[in-house]
Amino acid sequence: MHITRQIERFLRDQGLPPTKFGRLAAGDPRLVLDIRMGREIRPEMEMKLRHFMSNYGEQTDRHPI
Repeated sequence: MHITRQIERFLRDQGLPPTKFGRLAAGDPRLVLDIRMGREIRPEMEMKLRHFMSNYGEQTDRHPI
């Protein structure tokens, strides 16, 4: 699945605001907005975002939001 679609699905499924996702995943609250506006994601960032999404449940178990 393309990373953009995966992020959008993740946001919907987790009920996570786009700015919070960007801040937690990459330290950039504008990340999702920029992606929606056409920002290209480098492979390193894509790996970082995929890793964040796949481990999100484990992170919230230890540190409730």
